Amino acid sequence: MRYVRVLDNITKDITKDAPCDLGEGYESTFDLSVADAIVVRASDIHDLDFPDSLRVVARSGSGVNNIPCEELAKRGVVVFNAPGANSNAVKELVLGMMLANSRNTQAGMDWCREHAGDPNVVKDAEKAKKAFVGRELIGRKVGVVGLGNIGSKVASSLVELGAKVFGYDPYLSVEHALKVSTKVRMVSSLEDLFRESDYVTVHVPSKEDTIHMVNEEMLGKLNHGAMLLNYSRADIVDEDAVAHALETGQLSRFCTDFATPKTLKMRNTLVTPHMGACTNEAERNCAHMAITEMKEYLELGIIHNSVNYPDCDLGPCHFDGRIACLHDNKPNMLSRITGIVGDANANIQRLANEQAGENAYTVMDYTGVIDNATREKLMAIDGMHRVRNLVGGR
Repeated sequence: MRYVRVLDNITKDITKDAPCDLGEGYESTFDLSVADAIVVRASDIHDLDFPDSLRVVARSGSGVNNIPCEELAKRGVVVFNAPGANSNAVKELVLGMMLANSRNTQAGMDWCREHAGDPNVVKDAEKAKKAFVGRELIGRKVGVVGLGNIGSKVASSLVELGAKVFGYDPYLSVEHALKVSTKVRMVSSLEDLFRESDYVTVHVPSKEDTIHMVNEEMLGKLNHGAMLLNYSRADIVDEDAVAHALETGQLSRFCTDFATPKTLKMRNTLVTPHMGACTNEAERNCAHMAITEMKEYLELGIIHNSVNYPDCDLGPCHFDGRIACLHDNKPNMLSRITGIVGDANANIQRLANEQAGENAYTVMDYTGVIDNATREKLMAIDGMHRVRNLVGGR
């Protein structure tokens, strides 16, 4: 039996306060000290006392700022996330905010509520509507910063709506490039994108080189009266610069999913409570992906969508056993691992060795026997974080 600690309400059936059905061979537990895996959504786990039994942390979502990924890597704990599982939900909200607020929809609805007691409201509304004249999206220039799982969908959908779309992503992968409409015009710099745009929507992770990437200099390049949307991370934008741009009219609207104290006091700002991924479909998709990743790793040592170890997939094991080593990415590790396995008279039938930055992962299918003494020798290698001996598929 493998024990799983669920720290958040992931779906209506997978919650932190009640036992969850996670499938055969798995049992949810409230006792962290015995957990083989943690499933988390929003809880910050940087200060948790992680048990030696822990093998996996599965994040039901994409961002992992709430998880000490490198600390866990050095303990031989693989951290998974669920990239793209909630991308359609975020895309739909971004498009909805862009369309609705181009038309001053919120101000118009507020007017209607304020005049709810007016018996002449129908007639007065005909006069009042002139104050809420907006603009159409068709033909407008929209800049999309970041063309990953979400940004690629936003950009392609905007093309279908008739916008002129510009994309910027210096790290664009082949996988995501294939998903972007060929009508999206790629630009080579952030400056060029802002200079072209009536709207800018950002879809990048929070990293050292993206924090405050939307700043006074960039905002000054926008067409006057532009709209900015941030459904990425709060610190991507410089709030002081945004507030100033709203005051001067350089920005007509700021739509964001992050209810910070500063943002909530800004004029012409539409704030949602971090609800970009809050749909039943997105919650189910994220939970399914995270739990599937967790199970594949615990049962077969397969890694897909880890943020601290490389992808590696040997498929099912058809030999006597499979051994997985999580270790530093440094010279001679592979030769030392295979040498110890060979000295144990186990015959390596299949092998994969992958690296991700400072961390590496070696998986071997073997015939023969690898006993506790051999595992202890492997663990004694300098830079080895964990050794897992998995049962074969026979």
